[in-house]
Amino acid sequence: MFKVTPAVAAAALLLAASPLAAHADAAPASGERMFDATTLDLTAYGETKVAPDEATITLGVQSKATTAAAAMQENAGQMNRIIAALRAWGVPDKDIQTSGLSLEAQYTYQQNQPPVLNGYQASNEVAITVEDLPRLGAVLDAAVAAGANQINSVGFDVKDPTAADDAARLAAVKALRAKADLYAQATGYRVARLVSLSEGGGGAPQPIRPIYAMAKMAAAAPTPVAPGELTDRIDISGVFELVR
Repeated sequence: MFKVTPAVAAAALLLAASPLAAHADAAPASGERMFDATTLDLTAYGETKVAPDEATITLGVQSKATTAAAAMQENAGQMNRIIAALRAWGVPDKDIQTSGLSLEAQYTYQQNQPPVLNGYQASNEVAITVEDLPRLGAVLDAAVAAGANQINSVGFDVKDPTAADDAARLAAVKALRAKADLYAQATGYRVARLVSLSEGGGGAPQPIRPIYAMAKMAAAAPTPVAPGELTDRIDISGVFELVR
């Protein structure tokens, strides 16, 4: 049987007399906030320029014939010659990839008359990556000389954007802090600390741009292609605590 000692009885009486005393001391009064800080929620971005070191081009060949088989056969022969020319200019097989292949019936349309089949058109398109940019124009001309009659797009990129991304990140952080200091000063506060920081976007290479269709072989100098510069952009957001 449990025996109540005088010391245990005294402690029980003390707790019974004020059961909510400890809780009342720890909890805030009704409506009172545990933490009330003035914060800034801001966004900023940083950019850096970088020279591209590779290009991706899509080019191909269209062939027409009276039968589907003849159109495909003629198209295959032309594309094989194009790929052989690309290899001769140092483009490895890993950088040549089929990006489009189609065969379509061709019709002649006249008013109030049913369509008349007049042949078939076969199309084959490849995407190639060229890392030797000074030879890019000559590579395009070689492809055209081998039978390519379409050059649909060209885009420039950087194989390793790490350094450019990091430079843009540093610029973004500096811009974010400068904006926080400006807002704080304008409102009579100062920045106490950075509460949180997040990155919202990465490098933005130039978009692929159309060059020309139904290409023709240049008579003398290689086709001029200007890679220019790429803009690498990083977007960030941060929350700052302000104090007076």
